[in-house]
Amino acid sequence: MKWSEFFTSSVGKKFVMAFTGLFLISFLIVHVGINACIWADLVDDSDNGEMFNKAAHFMGASYVIRIMEIGLFLGFFLHIIQGYMLEFQNRARRKKGYQVAMGSKGSAWYRKSMGLLGTLILLFLIIHIQDFWIPSRITYATTLGEVTYNNGAPIHDVYTKMLLVFSQAWVVVVYVLGCFSLAWHLLHGFQSSFRTVGVHNKKYVAMAKGAGIAFSIIVPLLFALMPISIYFGWVNNN
Repeated sequence: MKWSEFFTSSVGKKFVMAFTGLFLISFLIVHVGINACIWADLVDDSDNGEMFNKAAHFMGASYVIRIMEIGLFLGFFLHIIQGYMLEFQNRARRKKGYQVAMGSKGSAWYRKSMGLLGTLILLFLIIHIQDFWIPSRITYATTLGEVTYNNGAPIHDVYTKMLLVFSQAWVVVVYVLGCFSLAWHLLHGFQSSFRTVGVHNKKYVAMAKGAGIAFSIIVPLLFALMPISIYFGWVNNN
């Protein structure tokens, strides 16, 4: 099979989905770590978003990170396109249906709803990019203020932007629903990615499944707690 044929085949599409999925999982780890800096205020009352703003500034000022963002957007693009292509192929094959009804023995609902969950995550991602990525990367001169720490150079005050965005109840609800969709998407996608790249040993499959369950609970929960913490005033500017 030629490389061009491989990447247009069902198996090739699954490999692209798996590798881009693993890449995006690594991004989630970094992203949740950066965002968790907002809770420094719970430990140090005088923080007032300093740790988070410095972390956000590093992500925006580093040329290495900016270059990696290009790879990240390409990863999102490939993952979404291949996901929809696989979904359409699977739907076309399911039109005939099974001769014997599977009943409750079929796949879990979230495994059969990866397209829907992915679409909800895509809509959430568009809102998230509009709320934070565009203001911090493109329109910062008019949408973000500046703050100075320890007589250093002024940096963008993304922390105050978060407080403003998550003061709106409907935005918090949308973000929580997005995190809920992400959790179900990861529940199948995490272990599926490892299986696709060749992890079939029972021991390692069990480890990947356990890690996937933990990851799909902990990471989306932390993401969801961020807007909730701000909306209810657990984190704010003192």
